[in-house]
Amino acid sequence: MISLSDVEAAAARIHGHVRRTPVLRVGAARLDEALVGWSLPQELYLKLELLQVTGSFKPRGAFNRALLEPREALRGLVTSSGGNHGIAMAHVGRELGVPVAVPLFATVSPEKVARMRALGAEAEIVGPTFQVSNARAREIAGERNYLYIHPFAEGPGIAGAGTIGLEILQDVPEVDVVVIAVGGGGLLGGVSLAIKERRPQVRILGVEPTGADALTRSLEAGQLVTLDRINTKAATLAPPASEQINLELARRYVDEMVHVTDEEMQQTAQWLWQQFAIPTELAGAASTAALLTGRARVKPGSRVVSIVCGAGAAGWTA
Repeated sequence: MISLSDVEAAAARIHGHVRRTPVLRVGAARLDEALVGWSLPQELYLKLELLQVTGSFKPRGAFNRALLEPREALRGLVTSSGGNHGIAMAHVGRELGVPVAVPLFATVSPEKVARMRALGAEAEIVGPTFQVSNARAREIAGERNYLYIHPFAEGPGIAGAGTIGLEILQDVPEVDVVVIAVGGGGLLGGVSLAIKERRPQVRILGVEPTGADALTRSLEAGQLVTLDRINTKAATLAPPASEQINLELARRYVDEMVHVTDEEMQQTAQWLWQQFAIPTELAGAASTAALLTGRARVKPGSRVVSIVCGAGAAGWTA
């Protein structure tokens, strides 16, 4: 497990390597345009993590893990991911001057594969599922003496993601609710730890796609559950299973899990683009979708922060 001190140390370590992303306050008038039969918070803030270098929160954790290694001992980096983590790793490798390998699975978008390659990474599809590509990543780590970094289930990566929570508390100190999209659970775990350890009264809501709810099912079962089938277009929110560290953090710090459909994420991505020129992928729209649809129920007047975790064109170009 990780602690608040790990998150604070990560913030100091990655300073200068990542951006401190802004928070946008959404006025009530704009919210009224999106009302769908539920009382929305009058104070909604969007944490614009899609403006992070590479377009997602992932460099925070990747830099934190890589910078823990002695620079002279770092031979290379390797991972597997649904896209955003691989892009972040490619960027970190370029910044640190080491090679990066990212074996991928079949559902990763061609655009994200192209971005990894443009940043200098060796990125190839090696199998149909994350389990296959992740196994290959671990093999490469052994064969080449590269540092393997898990996309969502290592302490340093989670602590790096948790630095977003520290920034939220600085920018919205009286926040009541924070809403966070969930793939494997690293972002959820890190941010919820950072916030709850400083302000335990803040409610933390996790948001999964209806067709990829591995963490919810694991929480309900009291143990890790692997999904037999994934049914969502939000590839970065669609691992078939979480990991034990993510499950333990969610048990300790998360108040509620809610679910959104692909259509709701797409409609919200379109709304974010039309109202604010925010170009987010489906995953980045998930937390705000939970609010606009009323699936994430919050008291009127609450100060709510929704993390827009990833950039992309999905949903808003149509």
